[in-house]
Order: sequence, then C-alpha cells, then structure tokens
Amino acid sequence: MLFCGVAVGQDAPASSPASPADSASSPVIRQRLEDQDKRIEAMRDQIDALQHQLAEQEADYKALRHAVGMDELDKQRGGNIAAAGGMATALPMPSPDAVPDQQASQQTPAAPGTPSTPVGQAPAQNARPPEVAPIFQQPGVLTPKNKIVIEPAYQFGYSTADRVALVGYTIIPAILIGLIDVRQVRDTTQTAVLTARYGITNRLEVEVRVPYVDTHDDTVSRAVLTGSAVNSVFSSSGRGLGDIEATARYQINNGGADSAYYIGWFRFKSRTGTDPFQVVTDCVTRCVENLTGTGLPLQQPTGTGFYTLQPGVTWLLPSDPVVFFGNLSYLYNVERHNVYENILLAGRQYLGNVKVGNEADISIGMGMALNDKASLSIGYDQTFLGTTYEGGQKLPGSTKIWLGSLLIGGSYRFNEKRTLNFTLGVGVTRDTPDATVTVRVPMMY
Repeated sequence: MLFCGVAVGQDAPASSPASPADSASSPVIRQRLEDQDKRIEAMRDQIDALQHQLAEQEADYKALRHAVGMDELDKQRGGNIAAAGGMATALPMPSPDAVPDQQASQQTPAAPGTPSTPVGQAPAQNARPPEVAPIFQQPGVLTPKNKIVIEPAYQFGYSTADRVALVGYTIIPAILIGLIDVRQVRDTTQTAVLTARYGITNRLEVEVRVPYVDTHDDTVSRAVLTGSAVNSVFSSSGRGLGDIEATARYQINNGGADSAYYIGWFRFKSRTGTDPFQVVTDCVTRCVENLTGTGLPLQQPTGTGFYTLQPGVTWLLPSDPVVFFGNLSYLYNVERHNVYENILLAGRQYLGNVKVGNEADISIGMGMALNDKASLSIGYDQTFLGTTYEGGQKLPGSTKIWLGSLLIGGSYRFNEKRTLNFTLGVGVTRDTPDATVTVRVPMMY
C-alpha cells in the first residue's frame, strides 16, 4: 500500500501559477487596456484641437499685424532684430512646427569655426535729415521725389523806433539854438505767403515763394517851427504783391547719428513788388532846403527794389535726443543804374546809381521732439547789413547795422501730410523788429 501511494504521487502532475497569456486574457486587464487606449485617443483629439486653435490664433495675429502695418515696419527695420544667441522678430509668434526646431537650435551650439549667417535683411541707412520745428525761412528736410508741398503762411511783424534830430548850433553844451525834431515811428507789416516746393529727386528740390504784403506806418512828431504842444501823426500804408522768390536746394551728403547733414541752397529774389523809388515822397521842402516837410513816403513800398542773389548752406546735427541746426548765407543786392525818385509837387529827382549794402547772415538753433507729433525749437539769428552807396558815394546817414532775433518755434503733425508750424521772433537789437509771428501749414501731395 505504501508503494502504491508513492507511485500515485509521482505520476500526478504538479500544480503551477497561471501563464502571462492567461493573464492577458483576463477580462479585468483587457478592460483596463481598452480604457487606456481611449484616454490616449482622447489626448490625441485634444492635441489636434489645440493645434487647430493655435493655427487660427496665428492667422488672426498675422491679420492684426497687417492691419496695423507691422509687416511694413518689419521690412523697414530689416525684418529681424538681433537678439542674444540668434535673431528674433520684433513681435515673435512661432508656429507649432517651428517650436522643436527652435528648441533644437537653442540646445545645439554652433560648431567652432562655422561662420554665422545673418537672418533677414539689414535695415537701410537713413539718408534723410531729421525733422525739426522750422524757425528759419530755409527748411532742413527736402521734399521727397515727385512730391509737391504747398505751404500757405502768415507773418505779422511790429516794430517801433525813436529818432531825435538836432538842427542848429550850441552856445554851450546845455543850450541849443535851432530845431529839435523828435519822432516815434511805428511800423506794422502783415504778409501772406504761398510757397510751393517740388522734389526733383530725394536730394534736390525747387521752391517758388509768392508774398502779398500789407504794411502800415505811423510817424508821431511835434509840428516843426511852431509852438504847438500837440503831437501830429503822419500815416501811410501800402499793399500789394511783394518780391517773388525762387530757391533750389541740394543735400550734399548722407549724415547719420552724430554726423551732420549739409544742404546747399541758392535763392533769387525779384523786384516784382512796389519799390521805394516808385512811391511818392512828401519831400517838397525838408529834403531840399527848408524844414517844414515831412520827408516821408506817402505810400509804403511792398518790395525792396533790388534783385537779390543769396547762396547759403544749412546743416543739421542729430545728437539724441536733440537736433542742432543752423544756416550760413550771404546776400548780394544787385546795383541799380539811373535811379529816379518821385517827389511830391517836384516831379522826378535823379539819384544816379544806387547800391544797397549786402547782408551776411548766421543762425543756430536746437530742436527736440516732445512726442511723435509735437516738437519744439529755439534759436538765434544774427544779420549784418552793409552801408548804402548812391552815385559811387556813401549815402549820408547810412551805417552798418546789426540785426539780432531770438526765435522760438513749435510744430504739430496732424498726419503724414499735414503739419502746423508756429514761430515767434523777438528783436534783441535796436534796429530789429520788436516782434514777429509766423504761422505755416505745409501740405504734401
């Protein structure tokens, strides 16, 4: 019996754990695998939805960039801006496909000795001078090629002068035997100017300036050789076309940051206005022998009466955040031959050849932009006038004159084609007009 029990125990198969195939076929594990597959599929759907949403946002971003002009700005800036470790756009918006490549480029350093290749187009050097609020007659920025600038302007000037004339002889320094003539002259001038500028090239422009002048002069004085204690006023005025001018300007060089721009120009002034020799002068007695006339013109001239040639140069020096600028010019008055003047009740009087003194002018200023629309400028203008000659002889009473003006100006840009300029000039020398106000509105077409 014992032997049989052992034999039976040896022939019976031993028990063992379940195989992996049996586990995979288990319903519980199979259900878990199916749930995991569903979650993976759901995550794939979410990734596809996010990629689709990102593509829509990128399309909206590009549309907004185009609407606000960022694409054109990128072209002007060269497309890309240098950044550490590579090149980046001004407003980066990488696509989903470009993210892995960008990360790989950041993680993988460049091989030693490999030349770096610039991305995008380098910005072109700005060859045009910076714009500042103009306070002088000569502008600094030229008109672009094939563009026309129409600039209506209004100028108001006021000046006063006191004159004391002593005619007689003195017994002692405190006693005068003769005439003391004291006059106060007040002059008001209003000028409406229409200027047209045309850009032949980006470096060359021509300008025509047509003024209309309205001037009024009041002379306050006491009656001569009378005992009157009341002041008398002698008034005269004149209005009409002034002297038409033509100017050509050329930008000599390409400046830049801390490098000056130079603009050469040449101005020609006609004598289309009424000149001082055409108006009638109340000079019957005083200007000849006696002292009872006024010696003043009955009508004010609207022009100088002389052709003028004026070469000059304008310079602008950018020095962030300001711009320094100035002018240097020389004005030559062409001599007139066989000149006559009109005398009241005496007809025409021969004067001969008349040569008005030439002028040398220098001015300097500083401009600063307050924001993208407004700018402010301040400057000083100094002019030297030579003496006048009549018949080859120095005209009696003619002297050299220094004219100095302090100028303050502002500019406001409404848009790319419309700007308002305002200038206030204050005389700092005795012979300079007391105040000058100029308003200009340049319009580009």
